[in-house]
Amino acid sequence: MKSLQVVGIGNALVDQEFEVTDAFLASHNIEKGVMTLIEEADQDELIRQLSAKGELKKQSGGGSAANTLVAFAQFGGNAFYCCKVANDSAGQFYCDDLEAVGIRTTIQQQNNDGKTGRCLVMVTPDAERTMRTHLGITADLSVAELDDDAIANADYLYIEGYLVTSPIALDAIRHAKRVARENQTRIAVTCSDPAMVKYFRSGIDTILEGGVDVLFCNEEEAHLLTGESDAQAAMQQLQQHASTVAITLGKRGALLGDGQRQVAIPGVRVDAIDSNGAGDMFAGAMLYGLTHGMSLVDAGSLASHASAHIVTEFGPRTSREQQQLILQRLVNKQPA
Repeated sequence: MKSLQVVGIGNALVDQEFEVTDAFLASHNIEKGVMTLIEEADQDELIRQLSAKGELKKQSGGGSAANTLVAFAQFGGNAFYCCKVANDSAGQFYCDDLEAVGIRTTIQQQNNDGKTGRCLVMVTPDAERTMRTHLGITADLSVAELDDDAIANADYLYIEGYLVTSPIALDAIRHAKRVARENQTRIAVTCSDPAMVKYFRSGIDTILEGGVDVLFCNEEEAHLLTGESDAQAAMQQLQQHASTVAITLGKRGALLGDGQRQVAIPGVRVDAIDSNGAGDMFAGAMLYGLTHGMSLVDAGSLASHASAHIVTEFGPRTSREQQQLILQRLVNKQPA
């Protein structure tokens, strides 16, 4: 029996979140709804302008895979994270943030000069999130930051799509996948953002090469991957690359497929204020279900309810208590 349930590989970023208008995005030539990498000086200037417009709503440890592992751990899962931070205050904040929810990392083995990465999250009134990221030292995530023993002793290896922007990180992914396959560790992948599929398609293809066990993507990413505008048609193509596929559909819920059937998971009606982290929460909740004996439908239902809740709050994470409440309601078949 393996000692870990999920080992993640991804960026280590400190998230800073601001409310903005569509006019602000347009006036600064910022493409809405996607993540874009920028230089440190440009990010500092954008922070200055955002701070002049309003208050910082929330600051927390971030990164797509890290958010998923936090969700997974707060449901009760056992997780480990391979990432890279600098020996600065932000790096220490990041390490403490993950340890507080019980996630072990490779950070303790590091002593890196430089600057820990930072992600500016701008949320418009329609709850859409737009991100400007300076990766800092996490841009150099490499094989050196991996823990082969952890990967070998995990049920799942979870790979963040944002890593495809870095050739060094792609080498780390290839290494991790090889270790996983040699040790019967299942491989789960998230596309993370439509921009990764649109502008770094060869990197996404590298992650999916040889097939994976679970693929998470949203409707736009599924369309970009397959050319199909219909989710069911996209699902048929994506199942050539993954045994299980989850296509999130926003407020309409999700479409799941396991090679035998396609299952529509209903959405949960809520008043959304911030979509940041919804996909990460969905993946964390579904992975929890898959590693704890739930059926595909029950795991998808938990993921739908959890991701619906996260959009009612600012930031990509909620409390352990709230997640446990969602889990108990679903287990006991209680209404939300």
